Amino acid sequence: MGHVTVKLNTRTYRLHCPDEQEERLKLVADFLGEKIAGLVKEVGQVGEDRILAMAALMIADELFDTREKLKKSDR
Repeated sequence: MGHVTVKLNTRTYRLHCPDEQEERLKLVADFLGEKIAGLVKEVGQVGEDRILAMAALMIADELFDTREKLKKSDR
């Protein structure tokens, strides 16, 4: 099992992943970190849990938009 250490906002997390998926996890964590940094810049430090939840909701919203676009293009 692979291990990756990532920093999100003010905390460091040690995460496990399947072997040879470390780089992918780093890329995903970097993407999330950029979302979090943008939110902190926009709304300030409103608490670790709230910032992480806001970032997750933003990414989920992007996913929903992409799914809708894909469904429309498949028609």
